[in-house]
Amino acid sequence: METQIKESLISLLAGIKAADGQVIADEMARLDDFLARGRLTLHPQLVHFLQNRSYAKAVMFLGGETDIPVGACGGRAARPQS
Repeated sequence: METQIKESLISLLAGIKAADGQVIADEMARLDDFLARGRLTLHPQLVHFLQNRSYAKAVMFLGGETDIPVGACGGRAARPQS
């Protein structure tokens, strides 16, 4: 399923770049379906990226990158400095 998710993500990001609304809608629906069907078996970090629509980070994760930037969803970089 991860290969299908990666292909869908790449297609979605290309659709966004091309401003192709139909591709964007279709791929987002596919990704939502993959998430619903695979929530219990997919890696928790991938689930997190998909449910928060952090699609670029999901592609990075599926590509094996380990230096994925922390977002505003609770990581250290998102917390205000004391």
